[in-house]
Amino acid sequence: MVNGLYLYSAFCGSTTPHIHTCAHIHDYFNSLTKNGKCLVCCCFRYLGMWALVWMFCKHSFYLSKQITCFTLSFYKVKLNAQLIYKTMTHLKLCTTHYHHYHFVTQSNTSSLMFFLLQICADSKLRPSFLTDKAMEPAIKYINKKFPNIDFRGNNNNLTNIQRQKSDILGATSSYYDSFMDVIEFRDHVYELLNTIDACQCFFDISLNFEFTKNYLDLIITYTSVIITLSRIDDKKVLVGMFNCAHEMTNGCSDPSYPRLGQMFVEYEHPWKKLTEEFGPHTRSVTAALLSLKMVYPRRNLPAEQWRSAQLLNLLNAPATMMDPACCDTMACEYLPLDVMERWIIIGFLLCHNSLNSNQASLELWKMGLRSGIYLTLIRDEVLNIHKVSEDLLDSFKGYHKRIADIKECREHVLANCGAMHRERRNFLRGALKELCKVLEDEPGLLGPKALFVFMALSFSRDEVLWLVRHSENMPKIKMPEDYNDNQMAELLFCMEKLRGLMKKHSHVVQRYHVQYLAQFDALLLNDTIQNMYVCPEEESVLFSSFVSTLSALSIKQVENKEEFDFRALRMDWLRLQAYTSVAKALLPMKDYTDLPKVMNLIQFHTRMVDSLEDMLHETSELSILCFYPRVFEKMFNQSSEEMPMKRYLMSFPLACSHFSQCAHTLCPEEADILEKRSLSLCVTFLDQIAKQTSGVMLEICAEQRNLNDQLLPKHCAETISAARHRKQKKQLPKNKEVQKEKPGAESLRKNRIIETNMDKLHLTLTELSSSYTLCTDFTVFNHIVVPTEFLLSHLEMRLSEIILKMINYNQTTQEIARPTDLLAGIRTYTTSLHNLSCYINVDITRLMKNVLLQQTQPLDSNGGPTITHLYTTWYLEALLRQASGTLIVHCPTMQCFVSQTTDSELTFRAEEFSDVSELQALAELIGPYGMKFLGENLMWHITSQVSELKKMVIENMDVLVQMKNNFDKPEEMTILKKRLTGGENVLKRTTIIGVILSFRLMVQDCLQDILGKHCPFLLKPIKCLRDFITPDADIQVTLNVFELASAAGLKCNIDPDLVVAIRNMKTDNTSSEEEHKISRLLLIYIAVSLPILALDPNSFYNQVHGGHNNNIHCLATAINQLAAAMFTVQNKNIEQQLKEFLLLASSTLLQLGQNVEKVEVKNRESVYLLLDMIVEESPFLSQDMLESCFPYVLLRNAYREVHKAFVITVT
Repeated sequence: MVNGLYLYSAFCGSTTPHIHTCAHIHDYFNSLTKNGKCLVCCCFRYLGMWALVWMFCKHSFYLSKQITCFTLSFYKVKLNAQLIYKTMTHLKLCTTHYHHYHFVTQSNTSSLMFFLLQICADSKLRPSFLTDKAMEPAIKYINKKFPNIDFRGNNNNLTNIQRQKSDILGATSSYYDSFMDVIEFRDHVYELLNTIDACQCFFDISLNFEFTKNYLDLIITYTSVIITLSRIDDKKVLVGMFNCAHEMTNGCSDPSYPRLGQMFVEYEHPWKKLTEEFGPHTRSVTAALLSLKMVYPRRNLPAEQWRSAQLLNLLNAPATMMDPACCDTMACEYLPLDVMERWIIIGFLLCHNSLNSNQASLELWKMGLRSGIYLTLIRDEVLNIHKVSEDLLDSFKGYHKRIADIKECREHVLANCGAMHRERRNFLRGALKELCKVLEDEPGLLGPKALFVFMALSFSRDEVLWLVRHSENMPKIKMPEDYNDNQMAELLFCMEKLRGLMKKHSHVVQRYHVQYLAQFDALLLNDTIQNMYVCPEEESVLFSSFVSTLSALSIKQVENKEEFDFRALRMDWLRLQAYTSVAKALLPMKDYTDLPKVMNLIQFHTRMVDSLEDMLHETSELSILCFYPRVFEKMFNQSSEEMPMKRYLMSFPLACSHFSQCAHTLCPEEADILEKRSLSLCVTFLDQIAKQTSGVMLEICAEQRNLNDQLLPKHCAETISAARHRKQKKQLPKNKEVQKEKPGAESLRKNRIIETNMDKLHLTLTELSSSYTLCTDFTVFNHIVVPTEFLLSHLEMRLSEIILKMINYNQTTQEIARPTDLLAGIRTYTTSLHNLSCYINVDITRLMKNVLLQQTQPLDSNGGPTITHLYTTWYLEALLRQASGTLIVHCPTMQCFVSQTTDSELTFRAEEFSDVSELQALAELIGPYGMKFLGENLMWHITSQVSELKKMVIENMDVLVQMKNNFDKPEEMTILKKRLTGGENVLKRTTIIGVILSFRLMVQDCLQDILGKHCPFLLKPIKCLRDFITPDADIQVTLNVFELASAAGLKCNIDPDLVVAIRNMKTDNTSSEEEHKISRLLLIYIAVSLPILALDPNSFYNQVHGGHNNNIHCLATAINQLAAAMFTVQNKNIEQQLKEFLLLASSTLLQLGQNVEKVEVKNRESVYLLLDMIVEESPFLSQDMLESCFPYVLLRNAYREVHKAFVITVT
């Protein structure tokens, strides 16, 4: 030991032993780095080798491999306790994250071996030259001759390598370097194991826990690297091709190639070679493993003994509930069971001689063999322990009994192991659920009972990992259900709940343990030190540092939220373990067992203060599930089929948040693969949960809609009829169907045990909704995942589909749901969906706004049709198309369209789709955006008619010009009329335009009503702005204001949409004057064609409808709107043009009175009324203007005649 101290002082640059605690080094190190000095130079120059050791602990992953090798070059001296400590400290970094990446040396060799194994096994990831058919001769030749390959001879097999040597050299260099890291790592492991044997180190997991654990982890990690390396089939090809390309490029082989080739040959049968290597280390390995003989059996108990011992139960002894949970082996209580099994099985296989010479070793090994069939090497690479053990021992003499033991243990596993682990999981589900309830109710117990939490998490994690690796490789047994668990969701949920409680109340745990360390641990440690007979100076300095550090703690530090860091203290304790575990230590640990027990307790308490996240990671991370996607998905599917498990399903996507812990910056090649796999699994689970939840919720909505439909007015006819028969005391018809139950009858229930479909749906919804309470969001590889957003997305998508189904549009039969019925259904769905917010914190208002806002557009977010698109299509193709004939009549009196009774009955009644209530419902559904789309489509049909009218005007232009100039000459007009063609067609097309515009006015009025109902504060200012516009205002300002008003459903003197549509019709071929001439002549064409209407028997004015049976009353709307729009575009005086039209129309209609033929003048009075309608609807004409060119007495007589005819008809 003195020699060791002298060597240590030489490393530090001093002639006398110069001791620093890691706490001092840590503070000094931080001060140096703040001044910008080089980390390595500062450490070597001022603090010596110990500082570099500390630097490796804190920053090892960011140092270069050269520094690592430089550090390891100091590890040459034997029999030096400090040397052992320093080497173990560095290699500790390589083993603490075994379940993620086994970082061995700076190249994380074990992880790289696994990554290479996955790449070579996946055809998509394999290097391209390995799958190139041209390379097959070279690959076969290298595999056959490896490692003695003749690169320089005229070998035709290597010709393709010669051609691509640069590409191959670049592609295989990283693989070659990775294999070289294995050699480097093996050399360091050899050196360290020999040093430990020479020092005759003492190992006891219950005393020097970290020292023993790191030693066993190092052995298992090294074995895993070698076994994984032996499973890479393409390793010889990769190395051989690299060396071949290297020699062809540089003229010589790589210097390391002979050693690498020899290693591959030696490890063709890895277990046999490994047993030879570990033969000299049997004593140390066996001693370390036998220290588990008290710990492992205690951890590997059946559920019955756990239950009888009241394991993890806080309520069995209420009087001691506040007592701190502690024991002499704190760290062993949550040590993973699969880690111990790996130590035992692999350790005794490497040192198999102890199985025949030591009964305790044999019993411990057999106990490990009874634990299961498979062990994890790394990730999803497993070891069939019975097969490997049997094959290995069968190759040695004298192991017949051991082979019999292996077979007996395997039979025991097949018969009992599955059931035992099933019972353990059942017990843990209940225990963790109770523990969660107690700690959730009393979070203050997390302080004294923190150990219980980590034990519960570790035990649960052990069972999850056991089931996962055995489900993936399920043995052939009679009861396979033992290897399937349809209640795994509950166990995972409880684990996540405990993790969440620890994170949420971490300040409680920290506050408790800071007081514990200062007020109990410091005093206990001080008393223990005082009772020691021997305490060397160096150890005394460390002990003093421990006591002073713990005594300085204060509750104010917690209140001030100071950051705690006890890593230096724990590193000093590891130093002490190295000092006191060698054979010739001045303070042998095995003689002072109270000290390590106290220090192990302190170590646990310090981790509760500054490393709570690391503890949770160590005991409950489930990143292994990332590599068993099939099993993981199977567990989810099994759990989702069970009703009680639905509330725990969110634990599956939440487990995906652990997967980022198996990635590391030193292996970036794999990060993208793991990220995609993790996100894929997470999204799959959340989609399934959201799909189930949305499905159940929408089923409830559908049931509520069915109930609501029973209350609609259209279903009351039968009830009214029955009541009328009862009142008149008439007997009901015999063939009448049995009276249906009245709405609300389903709520009457005589027996609560009877479960209705609605009861089942609500129960399912409650269970599924409970899963969303686990967390509001979580992170998967830097992606923040919000589960409720998946639910809202599914609801949005499903709602859009349901709304389209509720429309029930059939293009062939022109059937569609009435807007009021659809609106009632949507309102029912909205009301029912709002109940979901009582279960889950979701914004249903935002959801409905998104869905319904999409329905106001022609296409939804998925490119599918919407309410706006379908209703626009139907009203244009079905209702308005029929209204262009005589099947449907526009009824101004009732503000709707009415179907006329004809021989060819329509498939729908127009009044049921066009009355005020229906159009208001339509406006409510599609809103201003939808109305704008509807208006644009209406304008398209109008412009197509206007185009045809203009063509007809151009064809008859000469005649129309003459008629314009000679309108006051009856004889000339009579001659010109005979020359004029297409008058009926003009009136027909103008009527169609009028019908379309009349429909648009109706929907605009309904839109105004709806906006006045929803936002009167917005509508009234728009009205004021519209009324503020005067005829003298700038035309562009006028159109802008009218566009705003029209979007709000207000009627304007000039239709801005029609103006835009007509302006877009203008072509470069015609001048403005030409357009103006055509527009004026069009009005003249209409005016001189009006008398033709008197010949049509359908031109009769219907007082009930307030219009003509052939919709010619819509001409008034068409003429006024068209004239205003056309002359606005041409910037002409609208009033003047309409006066000219009125004068010409009056003149031609007055000529009807001179015709004595009854047939021709049959509907003369009805046609006269058109002039009054045109003036009445026009904002530019007045009655005075009409009376100046058409006698009012004729209008009065016309009204009297049409009303007289109506009275006679009714009578």
